[in-house]
Amino acid sequence: MNAELTEEEMRRALFGGAEPLAQVIDSPAQDTSDVIIIQPTKAAEKKKVTKAFSPRLRVTLRVGNEFEGKTQEVVHEADTLSSLLAEQEATRAAKKKFRFVEVVSVKPM
Repeated sequence: MNAELTEEEMRRALFGGAEPLAQVIDSPAQDTSDVIIIQPTKAAEKKKVTKAFSPRLRVTLRVGNEFEGKTQEVVHEADTLSSLLAEQEATRAAKKKFRFVEVVSVKPM
């Protein structure tokens, strides 16, 4: 084994190389017609990352612009597990268009 390593060989030993280099044998007496060069195998392809599960809650609201008048139901989907945060987010969004907002239900999807 060679005691003196080149800088490139030291880097490969410490950090690993993307492609291992074929070893070169310096012997003038050998005939090169019998040498078989094997190509290094390619690294396995990275697996595609599936979309992570995102917790969602469905908030149903009863909204309207008249006090004790005509109302309609609105469904809001929140990306959280906290029912309180989902309720607040839905109420805030509904208040932009409607004057009266009442929470009917908060259910997981």
